[in-house]
Amino acid sequence: MEGAAKPEDIDYQNVPERMQLMAAQDFPAHTANYRGEGRKKYEWSVAEPPLCRAWSGLTPADYFGRALCENLPDSIRIGIIHVAIGGCCIEHLMKSYDPSAIVNEPDWFKGIAANYDNLPYIRLIDCALRAQHQGVIKGILLHQGCSNTGQQDWPDKVKAVYNDILQDLSLKAEDVPLLAGEVVSEGVGGVCAAHNPVIRRLPEVIPTAHVVSSEGLPCADDHLHFNAEGYRQLGKRYAKVMLEILK
Repeated sequence: MEGAAKPEDIDYQNVPERMQLMAAQDFPAHTANYRGEGRKKYEWSVAEPPLCRAWSGLTPADYFGRALCENLPDSIRIGIIHVAIGGCCIEHLMKSYDPSAIVNEPDWFKGIAANYDNLPYIRLIDCALRAQHQGVIKGILLHQGCSNTGQQDWPDKVKAVYNDILQDLSLKAEDVPLLAGEVVSEGVGGVCAAHNPVIRRLPEVIPTAHVVSSEGLPCADDHLHFNAEGYRQLGKRYAKVMLEILK
């Protein structure tokens, strides 16, 4: 969910002030895709792209947050915590992940993981605990699977991550649904589309899980990632599901 599509000019415009990001790592000012004055880890700022790190791109969370702002009362603020490593397996996001295993990963992966001290799960929980002093956690978004394509035990591993998050943050599943988006669909030539049937099985093992369809969304030339418009539309689909849950 790190985001592979470079934000376009339209994506920096009209970002609602009440859509806030708690940075999970420092953002150097005016670096790569980040146009801002700098972000500090654990501090809130307007959620202009990119949300994950200065070198990442658009994600489903960008337009998920905007769509919620458009459809919820002005009194409600949306807070986003974004922790992701492009190309990671679900195992990298588990509480049980052994950071010493990072030596077996390629250098580019090591560089991204180092931003979380090689423990992305711990950084996520650290940020979320701080956020709970100021707000209420209402949902968990997941967009991952390409690196586990076709693995039939993937839903069970996602369940382990979800349950650990709930336990470590003293949350109840019925209050905090899991929204999981499909990867690039078969209809547009998605190279990992074989994983979508596995993603659709999540509600079988997690009753509070909801699957967000990627059917027909445009993708990048690599047929692995969405393009900018694909991420915008996918984010809005996440929001539609969340709004239905919130009623």
